[in-house]
Amino acid sequence: MLDTLDSYILHALHIAPRAPFRLVGEVVGASEQTVARRYRTMRRAGTVRVVGLVNPAVQGLVASVVRISLRPDRMDACAKALTRLPEVSFANISFGGSEIVCSMATPHEGRMPEVLRQLARTPGVLETDTRMILHTYSPPGADWGRLGPSLPEEAVKSLREHHPRAAPRGRPAEPHEEDATLLAALAEDGRTSQAALADRTGWTTGRVARRLEVLERSGSLFYDVDLALEKLGYPFGATLWMNTSPAHLHETGSAVAALPQVVFASATTGAQNLMAIVMCTDAADFYDWLSRRLSTVPGITGYTASVRLRTLKQAASLVHQGRLVAPPR
Repeated sequence: MLDTLDSYILHALHIAPRAPFRLVGEVVGASEQTVARRYRTMRRAGTVRVVGLVNPAVQGLVASVVRISLRPDRMDACAKALTRLPEVSFANISFGGSEIVCSMATPHEGRMPEVLRQLARTPGVLETDTRMILHTYSPPGADWGRLGPSLPEEAVKSLREHHPRAAPRGRPAEPHEEDATLLAALAEDGRTSQAALADRTGWTTGRVARRLEVLERSGSLFYDVDLALEKLGYPFGATLWMNTSPAHLHETGSAVAALPQVVFASATTGAQNLMAIVMCTDAADFYDWLSRRLSTVPGITGYTASVRLRTLKQAASLVHQGRLVAPPR
């Protein structure tokens, strides 16, 4: 469990992932040195990692969630094969050992992605169910208060004023070939300083700053904060697949996203048209959330749940960014 200062630091980074430690220190009420030390300790422990990611829309891809039904006796072999696929950015084994839920970026122009062909041919795989994410209801940073102590609104406003997030329109521009080294460095550590990026690329810091601004404003590059939620006191995770009518889709989806402990919610294609990820302390907490929280949302006509047994792969967090993405390649 993290203390209040650590929680404040993580909240600040979700709002402004590349904010300098000096600014973070000002809004959390600690020295720059203390903030830097606390962050590095959490990073070494695997609690947090900031990553820079290329928007999959750059390559004409869309975010998809795949449910893979398989024979329990083939679970280990399938899990190993799945984690080796670069297209897969996030994968969990569901309780019972007969299903894997994963995310990937796939084309949407009508052809079946080769990665899905590979999955379908994997021994032990019984069925794959691929669902395109149509719309996300989780705004960046808005749900931090459900995970730990959150910053006061003045601090949030200050961070957003100093590090505003661009709102790109249309399809983002494809990065240049010369951006490869820059993007690779940010994929390793999204908080790599401009000076260090200049060393890696051989550019001046001024050129690095200008190129980052172009990539960020175009929507080609964004930053995510990858969290180990079990270290925040939420070891029990579940994915819910829900039904609602098209007339109530946006209202119901928004209401689900606003519930405590929901860290991601989206509209999807498939047999159920709403998906949400909820983090709980244990099975009793999940039951309480279902009976006391989800039950208050009108418009839900049915649901199923996949309880996470074990995380296989996590290249980018589902939390706070409202995106399911594949890592840069």
